[in-house]
This record gives sequence, structure tokens and C-alpha cells, in this order.
Amino acid sequence: MSDPIDSVFAALADPTRRAIMTMLLEDDMAVTDVAEPFDMSLAAISKHLTILSRAGLIVQEKRGRVKWCKLQPDAMRAASVWMQGFGQFEPVNLDAFERFLEVELDSQATSDPTAD
Repeated sequence: MSDPIDSVFAALADPTRRAIMTMLLEDDMAVTDVAEPFDMSLAAISKHLTILSRAGLIVQEKRGRVKWCKLQPDAMRAASVWMQGFGQFEPVNLDAFERFLEVELDSQATSDPTAD
């Protein structure tokens, strides 16, 4: 994927990878600790970690004999800014809109004698 935002969204599309990101919010973790709560092989977890690394969402570093994962929260900045653009619109209150339509339709029906 050529666009970094595409890579971020693709990486976050998987629930396992989102769970890993949530775990790493607390602190850096060894790969074996990341894998512990999941019912999958260490190789499968490593593939998820590779995807997160390629997207720039985490970094992996060797400390002694142990490989550690660290969250890179700034990697989501561009995606976050892009999503915030959609927050400028107020949510539509469908109940209020429905009441408005009922009043308008009722007033039109009572003012137009040929509406029956």
C-alpha cells in the first residue's frame, strides 16, 4: 500500500490487531506476553505484529534475548486528522426530524382541501 493512511486502516481492520494495540497502550510488552491471551500460535501473532510494524503503529526491538513491542501512537495522527474531518457535521436527530415532517404534512393536509 502506497499511502500510509491506507496501511494504518488496513492494519486496524483486524480485531486481533486492535486488541494488541489496546494492550500496548498500557506499556511495552514482550512478544510472548502479547501472544498469551490469544488462542493462536506465536507465528500467527508474529504475522499480526509484522503488519502493525509495517504500518508504523508499533516498533519491535530486541532487548537481550527477548523481542519487545512498543506502541507508536503518532503513526495514527494522519488517520485521526482525516477522520476528524467527518466530525464537523452534527448528527441528525431522526426523532426531531420525524416530528417536523409530521407537523409539516399535517399542516399541508389541513390547508389543502383537495388532499383527500
